[in-house]
Amino acid sequence: MPPHLDSQNDAERLLDIVRGLTHELRPNVPATGHLGLDHSLERDFGLDSLARVELLSRIERELGVKLSEKAFADAETPRDLLKQMASTVAAETPALAGTPVFAEKQVYHPPETATTLTEILDWHVAKHAEQVHITLYDEEEHTEDITYRILQEQAKALATGLLCQHGLSSGDKVAIMLPTGREFFAAFYGALYAGCVPVPLYPPARPSQIEDHMRRIAGIIANAQASILITIDQVKPLGRLLRAQCKSLRAITTIKDLSVPDAPSSFPELGPQDIAFLQYTSGSTGNPKGVVLTHANLLANLRAMEHASGITAADTFVSWLPLYHDMGLIGACMGSLYVGFRLVLLPPLSFLARPGRWLWAIDRHRATVSAAPNFAYELCANKLDDRDLSGLDLSCWRLAYNGAEPISARTIDHFVARFARYGFSRTAMTPVYGLAESSVGLAFPPLERGPLVDHVDRDALTRSDIARCAQADDHYALHIVSCGLPLPGHAIRIVDTAGRVLPERTQGRVQFCGPSATSGYFHNPEATAHLFDGRWLNSGDMGYIAAGELYLTGREKDIIIHGGHNIYPQELEEAVSQVRSVRKGGVAVFPASNAHTGTERLVILAETHESSAIERDRILAEINNLAVDLAGMPADDIVLAPPRTVLKTSSGKIRRAACRELYEHGAIGSTQRAPWWQIVRLGGAAAIAQVTHLLRRSAEWAWGAWAWTVFATIVPFAWLLIVLAPGLSLRRRIARACARLAFALTGLTLRAEGLQHLNNRTPAILVANHASYLDALLLTAILPAKFAYVAKQELQRNPAAAIPLRQLGSAFVERFDDARGIEDVRKLEERVRAGESMVFFPEGTFRREAGLMPFRLGAFLTAARSGTPLLPVTLIGTRSLLCAGQWFPHRSELKVLIDKPVHAAGHDWQAALQLQGAARRQILAQLNEPDVAA
Repeated sequence: MPPHLDSQNDAERLLDIVRGLTHELRPNVPATGHLGLDHSLERDFGLDSLARVELLSRIERELGVKLSEKAFADAETPRDLLKQMASTVAAETPALAGTPVFAEKQVYHPPETATTLTEILDWHVAKHAEQVHITLYDEEEHTEDITYRILQEQAKALATGLLCQHGLSSGDKVAIMLPTGREFFAAFYGALYAGCVPVPLYPPARPSQIEDHMRRIAGIIANAQASILITIDQVKPLGRLLRAQCKSLRAITTIKDLSVPDAPSSFPELGPQDIAFLQYTSGSTGNPKGVVLTHANLLANLRAMEHASGITAADTFVSWLPLYHDMGLIGACMGSLYVGFRLVLLPPLSFLARPGRWLWAIDRHRATVSAAPNFAYELCANKLDDRDLSGLDLSCWRLAYNGAEPISARTIDHFVARFARYGFSRTAMTPVYGLAESSVGLAFPPLERGPLVDHVDRDALTRSDIARCAQADDHYALHIVSCGLPLPGHAIRIVDTAGRVLPERTQGRVQFCGPSATSGYFHNPEATAHLFDGRWLNSGDMGYIAAGELYLTGREKDIIIHGGHNIYPQELEEAVSQVRSVRKGGVAVFPASNAHTGTERLVILAETHESSAIERDRILAEINNLAVDLAGMPADDIVLAPPRTVLKTSSGKIRRAACRELYEHGAIGSTQRAPWWQIVRLGGAAAIAQVTHLLRRSAEWAWGAWAWTVFATIVPFAWLLIVLAPGLSLRRRIARACARLAFALTGLTLRAEGLQHLNNRTPAILVANHASYLDALLLTAILPAKFAYVAKQELQRNPAAAIPLRQLGSAFVERFDDARGIEDVRKLEERVRAGESMVFFPEGTFRREAGLMPFRLGAFLTAARSGTPLLPVTLIGTRSLLCAGQWFPHRSELKVLIDKPVHAAGHDWQAALQLQGAARRQILAQLNEPDVAA
């Protein structure tokens, strides 16, 4: 190694340079401080071939070494660069001290090479055993700190009991029914150390409910084939009852009985594909559905959520969420273990009794992160007295996750308005979407944006599944909250009942895929078969996508199709809950079969304490008015019932199917109102809706088939003319005429704005977003016939594409060979200097999901070095017309928006970088899609 290099700090100085350049190229990407010497320069740091040239220059300037261009191009990681530096000679200029752009890597974050939860816990113990991991509160507000060392010791003591006392072996299931507390963590991680599979169960709410509770969870224990149930002393006497129903159950025991202090020196080895635990979904007692989650699933989800949220070890997370629920166990507890932030846990029941404790705990610990279902925010907004909030300061709270149940725009507005005076910022409110089948998280919104509400025409959505925009002040509009973008590495799509992918703003079934996705339900092949659609998983939710973001409209099985309308029970339930004397959260809306007519009836079940006939009549009238306003028709039956009639899951969700069953069996009082004329009207409306739906689908199919006929006819004809025609100018005019003819025959309207910005006398460089196979065809139809396209080198291997592209003067560039790519850019500069105009797709590729991907630098360096004006071009509609992975087109509106020319401020790297940023900003402003690079 050259004498001027210090082997002790050499690696850090190199990493500072790499991270600094990454930050310049992708300033909106979360800090890359966790990326190290063995991460990929291209995949992880995002440095393409042109960026490497700048990196080479900075290494030589700041470290005083000289690297060969070939050796530099061969480097895959910063460690490869470090090895090459050891054999280099000193550069002619002295080394300059590098200025770190990022703070030092957090020592609390475990390495990304860790593959299991126990491996991460062991790492924390090895690095900082006495660091507090969790602070526990009890009902009396006493606290207990759990360090990493204590957690590991107690977990290993319990693992020893499972292995030595009960003879459990790897893969055996251990059911855990414990309240929030130290013992739960000892049981959960102890089962993992023993090589077993934990199965968290919700504990009974009150001692008087123990026997009934045990009968309900017996099906789950039997389905999981649990060998041991770890619980509280009061449950042990019921062992005979459980073992009679669960043949695999050997014993019911407690933490105290199990723990053995003398742990063995080694435990069973775990791998990333081993099952980490079984997460039984809410309401799964009748047909138990235990989601199988591996260590790899969980760590992939935690890694993706960390990236999307920007959360670090410096954060503090306050949670009261139950530990048997995925949001509390994975999002809060495992997130704390993975990222290393401090976790403060409150008992769930203490929150329900005194919601203010949650907010005061956030204030007291200056917590930056917390999460809760929508009802918790509504509870705080409605139930807390201002006198009990005096002095409260929530200005520290930057991420207020809202998920696990339907999110109400009204609740968000109410909570923000109520707590703004206490320092809460609207940008902190973060609606998210997840489900156990995707570990926990699936979609997060952009950071610090705050909630985004889509105002949708009610009739268009309920009658034709189209999410047409409406005015925000339209009292009849639906107000739907965005759940954000798919987590990194995950994908979401919307399909119809036949599995066909639907275009944007069309309601359908929500499907997803990604590394966090489960392999299925444990010992439930029928439910697993319904879960999968090829590589995609059915979420069971309905929704639509707009600008790449997911909007949920309801559960697939809960949406009521009545009289040709889609009725969303959550919205009606929320509205009825606001009626005076109706218990909030005590409303269920569901369809019920009419035995006399065979049709479905709209039923509203509402809880109330009122017994006065006058007051009950008032409540019925108000509820009926709400049904007419929101559903477009009166309810067929409104049932006023006493409190605790509406059935709910353990996590507080309405069990509509169970309420319907009670209703249809006459267990709830009902009123029969079904005159013949109403039945005829509803039946006719339903028939019309079905015919309309069929006609619309048929029209879509017919247009798609016609579009393919047009293209299949014109493309071979155009190919032949382009190949045979003399002269480049004529060939380009032929391509333009054929493209315009194809769009005209298919009836697609092309709208172009900004053509006046094109100067036919001087060369120009156009950069456009890339969303579809048809982008180049659309530009060919719109632009003057003077532009050459820059295409990827791989197309040269396809004669059908390569021959006409070469005939049209296209340039081919290498994306993967760095040295070749740099040479290709030099050739492009020469062509532009010679007077040619060129079109670049700087994203380099396209994908199904909406969003502008990172730009490669070739177009911008070419423009800067040649002094050529650059015009940002925004293409809108091609993704909906024909997206990636799909060959059946959907009719859509097409727009080409050409912005004013942008000129580089110089000819160097910084000028190209500024040009790239300006072009991205202009395209993003027009595109109305997320910035994937951020």
